[in-house]
Amino acid sequence: PALRPTGRKCLRRPWPCRQYLEEEQLLDARYRLQKMPGGSVALPVLEGKLAEWQLRALQESGPCRLLWIQDPVPSKAASMRTPAQKLCSELQRLVLGLGESWSEELERDVPRSWQRHGDLVLLSEDSFSAALWMKLGPALWETVASALGAQRLARRGRVLPGGMRSPSVTLLLGQDGWVEHVDNGIRYTFDVTKCMFSPGNITEKLRVASLPCSGEVLVDLYAGIGYFTLPYLVHAAAAFAHACEWNHHAVEALRRNLALNGVQDRCHIHHGDSRKLQLRNVADRVNLGLIPSSEEGWSVACRVLKGTGGVLHIHHNVESLPAPAHLQPPVPRDKQRPPGEASSGKQEDGQGGRQSSEEMESGGKEMPAARVRPEWQKWAEATAARIQGLLAELHGQPWQTSILHIEAVKSYAPHVHHIVLDLECRPTLP
Repeated sequence: PALRPTGRKCLRRPWPCRQYLEEEQLLDARYRLQKMPGGSVALPVLEGKLAEWQLRALQESGPCRLLWIQDPVPSKAASMRTPAQKLCSELQRLVLGLGESWSEELERDVPRSWQRHGDLVLLSEDSFSAALWMKLGPALWETVASALGAQRLARRGRVLPGGMRSPSVTLLLGQDGWVEHVDNGIRYTFDVTKCMFSPGNITEKLRVASLPCSGEVLVDLYAGIGYFTLPYLVHAAAAFAHACEWNHHAVEALRRNLALNGVQDRCHIHHGDSRKLQLRNVADRVNLGLIPSSEEGWSVACRVLKGTGGVLHIHHNVESLPAPAHLQPPVPRDKQRPPGEASSGKQEDGQGGRQSSEEMESGGKEMPAARVRPEWQKWAEATAARIQGLLAELHGQPWQTSILHIEAVKSYAPHVHHIVLDLECRPTLP
């Protein structure tokens, strides 16, 4: 209920009055009990809930009376507001202060979550869509920034159509969209209005950082701003990296990130379409971090692998249809089979534009350590067989491919999982 301008209604009497009020659920938990002059105690009661007969009954058991207290002291629980609650409260104060009406529609339109990048807060596309917000002008964004402890604000839109997966982000407050993000000790800087970044896939970036890559040469066919290139160089100790990227905004961020982390001398950026990459016979490892499918880069990955072979890290979205457990038993990791032990199957082929495995506008749910599902194993075996054929055709001699590991990164959509296949490729000895 609304507070009267004169203050807060309280009962001026301690025990056993408090016990009665608690039993009858009349005590207002938003405020603290307050000591009053003369040694009495004021107990906050819910306005409009205390009936006259209840007050008379209390007065018959001892002296007590109603009074109003100006600016009562909030309870500890009431004082601990979440950022979303604080934002909603400040916006309500702004709207009412400008003579407008606060409504449930406006309250539903206030965001409950957001992304924070240093002093910039990135709001979701479905927030502040009501017509009234536009009437408030700059005061709206200044209030939002103040409530969230930010200096700059931006709002995400839908990803623009086209292969480059450019974000549609509007800067609402501030001069530019460049931010810095630290992930596993690696510094990333990028312009949120030009490049997409998701804090997801952290498990895969941590895994990449732990791989034994000392002295190796990496080719990253879809480098973006350096999501995986940097962990390979900074933590996994790769000797050199070839980073391929065709979005010029991402290339600018990648250049900055290599310098920020002091590895610019160990990386060459290939600005352009990785399908036209001219490198051959240079890589110990190739990272193919493109979803829903990196198949367009498989032939390129085979060309850049050294003649002695190496490891491909192939990202893919695999659909796992629900089925009874007794019909679809998970495949334990120790039962994962190389492709030669299984018949070839039709490969799952994702649809859609080019999307770095890190550039997911609404990142999926990260997965705990998972047993390999039959659909993942089937896709991995089909992929291994396909790569084996590509390598044999390219080199004119037989090659072997071995499934080293299948990593479940996250659940990307209902029954769709983003997985990574670690595939070792070696020429067959005569």
